[in-house]
Amino acid sequence: MSATLPDKLQTLVRIARAAGVVVMQHYEAGCEAREKSDRSPVTDADEDAEKIILAELALAFPGVPVVAEEQAAAGHVVMVGTHFFLVDPVDGTKEFVKRGGEFTVNIGEIVDGRPVAGVVFAPAIGRLFVGGEGDGAFEISGDGMKTIAARPAPADGLVAVSSRSHPDPKTAQYLATLNIKGQTNAGSSLKFCLVAAGEADIYPRAGTTMEWDTAAGHAVLAAAGGTVTTWDGAPFVYGKPGFTNGHFIARGR
Repeated sequence: MSATLPDKLQTLVRIARAAGVVVMQHYEAGCEAREKSDRSPVTDADEDAEKIILAELALAFPGVPVVAEEQAAAGHVVMVGTHFFLVDPVDGTKEFVKRGGEFTVNIGEIVDGRPVAGVVFAPAIGRLFVGGEGDGAFEISGDGMKTIAARPAPADGLVAVSSRSHPDPKTAQYLATLNIKGQTNAGSSLKFCLVAAGEADIYPRAGTTMEWDTAAGHAVLAAAGGTVTTWDGAPFVYGKPGFTNGHFIARGR
């Protein structure tokens, strides 16, 4: 890994792996979910992993603000400028609690509204995706590391990927207007990564998400040559009011 990955991406991988160790300790021991004020679930794994990520980012990138999901839920939202990180320590908490395996550790770096680097680590299934602007995108697994790239739209139809836990009618209606030859479901930000790896072609999302849900996967997809836009084709940017996302469509090349 050290011979290929730039230092920054190596650092993000190291931090995500450290958080993943703690997440898996909770996963294997069994972990009960509590309900936050927005009625979304949270576990001790979310909180413990976030503490590790915040401490390690502060050491590796001193002075760069970090907006993290559990801190934000507790009312501690930092002021950000043009450069900051977005962190979701366990994206897909519902999958985590159901022991579905498709939950991820997400760390995304934002510069001037763009996701310029990110890591998505799914520790239960052993898949880690990382990418950076100008550096390319990679998957690291038990077989080593390989470069990944989003694929051009196949002439015989698209493979769509959609949420396992959050289906919505508008997304289904949109997909019905396209030439879809296959459809798969995935949890958490793995959906971006399947498009980045050329395993799927399109991921539309009409439901509400937060920026820490999407930044890391968006960064990996962008580094792999794919795009994320709003529903009407405008650039999908970060640092929005409340760090809340509107509808988006992630695509391959």
